[in-house]
Amino acid sequence: MPRQAYHLAQVNIGRINAPLDDPIMAGFVDNLDRINALADGSPGFVWRLVGEGNDATSLRPCDDDRMLVNMSVWETVEDLQTYVYHTAHTDYLRQRKLWFSKMAEAYHCLWWVRAGHLPTVEEAKGRLETLRERGETADAFTFRSPFPPPQ
Repeated sequence: MPRQAYHLAQVNIGRINAPLDDPIMAGFVDNLDRINALADGSPGFVWRLVGEGNDATSLRPCDDDRMLVNMSVWETVEDLQTYVYHTAHTDYLRQRKLWFSKMAEAYHCLWWVRAGHLPTVEEAKGRLETLRERGETADAFTFRSPFPPPQ
């Protein structure tokens, strides 16, 4: 099978309801390694953003210190969808409101990157801003309206 020219990048951000060491956040924090290991071993997984330790919770790229960022790269939209909606990750997604505040604007987006490119947090923030300003386009989209990779 020929190597893919493009991979799918994703970013999602969220404002945590309490500091990570607060008991309210225990269900989230206690399962980070397990859910990250599930991603790492999932079909189509390429890369994920990691700070200190084995996750990205030490990174605070936004002005708000309670904002967390998650980024990863996958071979296809379908690979990411399977991980997000058809694995144990789904159970934690359903509990998001326990740990994260409701966001008023878009908090996740997808875009295509050349295979081998690892997106930066600044790049991801720019894509999220593009989605917020222009809606879903080939430059920044969601699972609702996925765009095919460039030709």
